[in-house]
Amino acid sequence: MADSKTHMTDDIDADGFRTNVGIVLMQRDEVFLGRRTGGRGWQFPQGGVRVGESLEAALFRELDEEIGLAADAAELIGQTSHWLRYRLPKRYVRRNQQPLCIGQKQRWFLLRLRRSDAQFDFTHTAEPEFDAGRWAPYWEPVKEVIYFKRPVYARALAELAPLAFPQGQPALPEWWAEVTARGAGRAMPASA
Repeated sequence: MADSKTHMTDDIDADGFRTNVGIVLMQRDEVFLGRRTGGRGWQFPQGGVRVGESLEAALFRELDEEIGLAADAAELIGQTSHWLRYRLPKRYVRRNQQPLCIGQKQRWFLLRLRRSDAQFDFTHTAEPEFDAGRWAPYWEPVKEVIYFKRPVYARALAELAPLAFPQGQPALPEWWAEVTARGAGRAMPASA
């Protein structure tokens, strides 16, 4: 999994959580989902924060690296108030890497696309994260993302919904309780 690999400059805290930014990019009432290269599921753009890099710099670097969008193509609306964490399932933990990374510690950012004609480019990096993208209803990513990320997605979207929809957020879908109950307790706020 690409998001579990680390680079020498990635920030991994003392508990083994990799510092990461998550990106909820909106256009009208929908959010952008990228298909992981090779058709391995759909998720939001996200990526590691390098040692000494600000969260906002990491956010816009990842936006460019993962979907080829320049910083001026999107307006920053807000972010989650706390870090949200998830642990990687044991099969995804790379035990031979130091420091050991057991999961992600994420700050989620809400952005609104400035232009509806913005073009996405998934091929301008050596190891593309995504090979396709699509717009989806606001809550759908919780159902689409790999199971162990669902609690974090649910918490991030719930916290960002008032900013995304100041006039009132869309109703939760019928499947919400069932899908979010499967991962209950796995997403936890991080103290740092």
